[in-house]
Amino acid sequence: MTDTTTHRRLIVLDMAGTTVADGGLVERAFARAADRLGVQPGTPDLAEKLRYVRDTMGESKISVFRHLFGTEERAQLANSAFERAYAELVDGGLVSEVLGARAAIEELRAHGHTVALTTGFARVTQDAILDALGWRDLADLTLCPADAGGRGRPYPDMVLAAFLRTGAVADVRETVVAGDTAYDMLSGRRAGAGVVAGVLTGAHNRATLTGHGATHVLDSVAELPALLARPALLPESS
Repeated sequence: MTDTTTHRRLIVLDMAGTTVADGGLVERAFARAADRLGVQPGTPDLAEKLRYVRDTMGESKISVFRHLFGTEERAQLANSAFERAYAELVDGGLVSEVLGARAAIEELRAHGHTVALTTGFARVTQDAILDALGWRDLADLTLCPADAGGRGRPYPDMVLAAFLRTGAVADVRETVVAGDTAYDMLSGRRAGAGVVAGVLTGAHNRATLTGHGATHVLDSVAELPALLARPALLPESS
């Protein structure tokens, strides 16, 4: 019988919506940030901007703000205001793990896999989430867009940065990407990952995830260890 635990993989996991439950804090933090830039609560302008934020969940936040606010100066102001607002909400105890996420990551590492946690947030926000959950040492690596040259999802840069930095696998096809958004799926496919798993605990539904390249769709990241234990997922011998 094949010992599937000996086939090591690089596992690249999204945070908010995939391993971290934030209860819609992105939209709440954005509304606070937009207010500070003069976008009035309850206006069509705010509603339109929030719709764009929802549609682009998973993308680097500074890229979202560049689209919404036009100039680099206003985008940077919006990004700073968003990061402050989100950190305030995180400090208020409004984030938690997706049920079973920590156990899944621990199981994956126990089986010899290398795990990287990625986000579209800035490093300061990512660190605030990790601290709030006590996850500083949970994964082998944590990455934000700035750690990969500044480009977040849907670009493949963070996945490829994890591949290069860890040296965990010899072939990018031995990489597994999991996330809750269309941009997570695009990022994984563009990076050449062998498994691109969508999860249904976050922003997008099954049809959207499969439509953007998911090779598998799971109810939760908690199901990922069992998925990777399937012999059919192992590459054919060359």
